[in-house]
Amino acid sequence: METREEKYIRARQRVRTIRKFYGSCISFVVFNAFLAGLNYYTNGWSYMWFLWVTPFWAVGLAIEGMKVYGNNLFFGKDWESKKIRQYMEEDAPKDEVRFNRWE
Repeated sequence: METREEKYIRARQRVRTIRKFYGSCISFVVFNAFLAGLNYYTNGWSYMWFLWVTPFWAVGLAIEGMKVYGNNLFFGKDWESKKIRQYMEEDAPKDEVRFNRWE
């Protein structure tokens, strides 16, 4: 059984990894915007050399995001059970009306 202190430590570590990921996202946007501005300043848009950096960094950032949020980025761990519960609750009043109509 996990103690309260162990849960707190695990939660704190998770928050730190999420904060680190957000910092990486901000760095990605700021640095690539800087590179794009530098590219435009040096030669206009005649050759967009900053695009050689952006896709590779984006792939690395996506991999880091999968590590932080898991493979189920959009659905989460218990998404399926929540949706089943939601649909059962939505259908419950309809079923009660249908069954109570003939009683």
